[in-house]
Amino acid sequence: MNYWLVKSEPFKYSWNKFNQDGRTFWDGVRNYQARNNMKAMKEGDLVLFYHSNEGKEVVGIAKVVKEFYQDPTTEDTNWVVVDLSPIETLKKPVTLEQIKKDPRLENVGLVKQGRLSVMGMKPEEFDRILELANEE
Repeated sequence: MNYWLVKSEPFKYSWNKFNQDGRTFWDGVRNYQARNNMKAMKEGDLVLFYHSNEGKEVVGIAKVVKEFYQDPTTEDTNWVVVDLSPIETLKKPVTLEQIKKDPRLENVGLVKQGRLSVMGMKPEEFDRILELANEE
């Protein structure tokens, strides 16, 4: 299994809206590195959902339920989507500030490549963020 993080601005597509929808295709990616990451996603992979710009925090866990296919919002064949479904809302959000302060997360893509909207994560980074979400 692989682990990922996707970003969405809450006013465009929030975690709450994602939960209401129950499933969505992840569209609008127009960066080749992010696109290649989506092409590498496999059904069943786990995905952290991050609110960017407002909030700047990891708020939930989703999973890949359909591997990449042509982005239906464009005819340009360079762009793809994957289908995601929400699994669980984090007990408490994990902020970018917390992530930046944690020495175990110093190399996480969210810190190193802050503008990338779809990024891979190491299993230990994924697990550490979940630990932070469950700390009292």
